[in-house]
Amino acid sequence: MTVPLWLWASTVAGLLVLIAIDLVIVDRKPHEVTAREALRWVAFYVFCAILFGAGVWIFAGHDPGVEFFTGYLTEYSLSVDNLFIFMIIMASFKVPAIHQHRVLLVGILLALAMRSVFIAVGAALIAQFVWVFFLFGGVLLWTAVSMLRGNDEHEEYRENAVTRWARRLYPVSDSYDGHRMFVRRGGRRMMTPMFLVIIAIGSADLLFAVDSIPAIFGITQEAFLVFTANAFALMGLRQLYFLLGGLVNKLVYLSYGLAVILAFIGAKLVLHALHEYHVVPDWLDINNWVSLGVIVGVLTLTTVASLLKVRRDAAVAEHSPAAS
Repeated sequence: MTVPLWLWASTVAGLLVLIAIDLVIVDRKPHEVTAREALRWVAFYVFCAILFGAGVWIFAGHDPGVEFFTGYLTEYSLSVDNLFIFMIIMASFKVPAIHQHRVLLVGILLALAMRSVFIAVGAALIAQFVWVFFLFGGVLLWTAVSMLRGNDEHEEYRENAVTRWARRLYPVSDSYDGHRMFVRRGGRRMMTPMFLVIIAIGSADLLFAVDSIPAIFGITQEAFLVFTANAFALMGLRQLYFLLGGLVNKLVYLSYGLAVILAFIGAKLVLHALHEYHVVPDWLDINNWVSLGVIVGVLTLTTVASLLKVRRDAAVAEHSPAAS
């Protein structure tokens, strides 16, 4: 797949237009985002992703089209799991509801800029060294095992190294001051909690890239598709945060489903590397349609199973002696 410079520039420009629309319409007047408003924006961003994927399918062929949709679905599903830590960070920093959209917008834009560097480096390494597939596959398999063991659960927020470094660099004021990032208190330049929580969101999402970037490289090695799938998934993540809210807690089996998906993609990467070294037969190199079917099937099964468990637990609690 050959992507000319003008197409890269046009795609980035289009994403910047979407961001500008979001800033003008949603963030111009700080307010608490309602579920209905969030639903409209989630539908809008999903429609944009589908429209873009359809364009890839029509102009580049069905294989790149399937790769984009599979990568987008994978990145979006991994992003849903990230909402847990976003909610904990928001609660830890006591972010006012009217400012939460701005925090997510700026934090995720920072993460997308930093992810772009990861994508460029990953694409360059994959183009030169086949053994990188083993490395990425190992990372995904290790992450999958950690998820199954429950090591990825986020019970409380602990500031990462980037956030702690920011605290040492600048003193932090006691209260929010609208959207302002820095203020002067007693003649001292201080960082507001608004700026600190943006750093926390952006750096946390960057850490999530440790598994999401190798995962999508297991689906496609086209840097253009990797970048756009990440961009569309992250763009819609902000509104999904307000739409799902406490509903995320009902997806009790999501981490298990994601563990299965990451393990599958990790195994696919290892098999692909072995295929490149001519160690395994051609039929063991998993194609894009199989990948898409496995990911959709696992996500559907875990979602349905989660909702059934929540409903069953609610019914048991309602009829228990303690409830009466």
